[in-house]
Amino acid sequence: MRVIVHGGAGAGATIGEQTAARRAALDAAATDAAATETPLRAVETALRRLESDERFNAGRGGAVQSDGVVRVDAGCMTSDRTVGAVASVPGVEHAVSAARVVAEETPHVCVAGEHAAALAADFGVETGVELATDRTRERFADADPPVARCSTASPRAHLDWLRERFGAGHDTVGAVARDDGQFAAATSTAGRWFALAGRVGDVPQVGSGFYCTPAGGASATGAGEDIARVTLARRAVDHLADGASADRAAALAIEEFATLTGADAGVIVCGPSGVGSAFNSESMQVATAE
Repeated sequence: MRVIVHGGAGAGATIGEQTAARRAALDAAATDAAATETPLRAVETALRRLESDERFNAGRGGAVQSDGVVRVDAGCMTSDRTVGAVASVPGVEHAVSAARVVAEETPHVCVAGEHAAALAADFGVETGVELATDRTRERFADADPPVARCSTASPRAHLDWLRERFGAGHDTVGAVARDDGQFAAATSTAGRWFALAGRVGDVPQVGSGFYCTPAGGASATGAGEDIARVTLARRAVDHLADGASADRAAALAIEEFATLTGADAGVIVCGPSGVGSAFNSESMQVATAE
């Protein structure tokens, strides 16, 4: 099994005191994933570990939306184009496992909100989990002026508040794996800090936050709305299909993304002959194992 894992290309990837700990967590996630039996199980295993680590913006300790609730998104796909995703789900630490339920147990591609949590619970995924931590509660409470006061006025008032004070904080975790000619890709996130309640970014959108075909797989991270506008993960996999190496496919996709949007992003890629990554953000931590 060959695995590549990323911890996001947003602000969390550059916190100095957490760099070593985050890298160790990514290495452990990649190593655990490489010991599994299938590519889909590999990417799920990697992301479950990161979703439980509050140093990453996925699952426990993830970003809080405007109403004070943590809502998670995730998507997974295999090279036979089996796809599953969940969006805007409260109380589920392991969104990647909920996405796998959608992929394997339903005829659908994406299920959202409390209905996605109920579906996941029926198939053994733990729900009703408190995803906020002391750190995330403090950040929400310390916003000035209080984010809760602005968000309850109206969605428009909150959007004005968000633009003026917090810009576009974002982050995700993702993994891509290959074994015996088969691929899988998955991405998971809690989205943007203080985003409008119910906001969904690129992560659960096929071809944007994740994508996989017989040519290989990719997982993207960064400015979610811009990633969705140009379907970044699909672009990387298309370059694999055209014969590019994994590193070259990642680099080409990020070059195109930057030209089209001017925003920051990163992408990891796994192809027939190796893995690669590229980013135009300040940093993006990546780990590999096989």
